[in-house]
This record gives sequence, C-alpha cells and structure tokens, in this order.
Amino acid sequence: MQKLTECIDDLKQRIAAWGKRIRRYTERSTGFNQNRLFQGDQKRLYKSLERPMVSGTGPVPNQADTLAFWRSLWSEPVKHNEGPWTEVVASQCAGITPLDPVTITPDDAAEAVRRAPNWKSPGLDGSASLLAEGVRGVSHCARPTVSRGSQPEVAPEPLHYWDHPFGS
Repeated sequence: MQKLTECIDDLKQRIAAWGKRIRRYTERSTGFNQNRLFQGDQKRLYKSLERPMVSGTGPVPNQADTLAFWRSLWSEPVKHNEGPWTEVVASQCAGITPLDPVTITPDDAAEAVRRAPNWKSPGLDGSASLLAEGVRGVSHCARPTVSRGSQPEVAPEPLHYWDHPFGS
C-alpha cells in the first residue's frame, strides 16, 4: 500500500513539473511572438490583444430609461461642502498665476488627427484615433457654435490635458 502511494505521489509531481514546463514554454513563446509582431506588424499585434468586452448580465435598458436616468442626474442641484478647509485651500492657491488660454484652431486639430495612426490604442482622452478621422469635417460645423460661446447647460466641463509632441 505504501509503495502505491509513493508511486501516485511521484506521478503527481511529474505531472506538476510537466505542467509548469508547458506553462513556461507557452508564456515564453507568446511573449516572443508578441515581440516579433510588435517589431514587424503593430496593427496585427493590437488586433490580437483585443478582447471581447465583458458585458453585464440582464436586460439592456431601453433608450427612454437611459435618457430619464441621465436627465435626472444632471438636473439635481450640486451641493458642495463649503467648510473652513476651502478657505485654507483658497489662501494657498492665491499666489498661483493662471495659465494663458490656449486657442486650438481647426488646423491644429486636423494636424493632430493626421499624425495619429488610426490603428493605435486610445490616447489620454480615451477616444480611439480611428474615431477621430472625421474631426476635420466636424470642425467646420462646430466653429460657429464655439465662437458664439453657446454651450448646453447640462454639458460637463471639457477634459484638458497636455499632450507633448515627444511621444508617449
């Protein structure tokens, strides 16, 4: 009986060792293949890394419910905590000079979109470059609205970031 348990333990250890070897080999070979793809064809690498989005279970909300939810969320008045800490922060920030306003022309936007490869992953703003291909056509339509200064009341403040030209 003892010899049988020793034999079973020996086989279990061999199977575990082979499993670890196979796992190391597959990790190494996938890394090697991904490195080779990155050097040769980055577009294919990014497509191979895409994974299907995991969606929640349950029914999908209809458009009316979604609109009602967001309208109720945006229509609520904002309640800020106006405690004494706000005065401390205001006094600390009093010496900070604001940055000069940056004017982005349609030519600047078109140049940024032109330089961005449409198969790369999303940038700092979270939008894929593929979606930004039509910005050149949209900028002419949006210019009169922006110049008049009309902005919907429910629109959030835009996200500003500094995207330096030295690469990422």
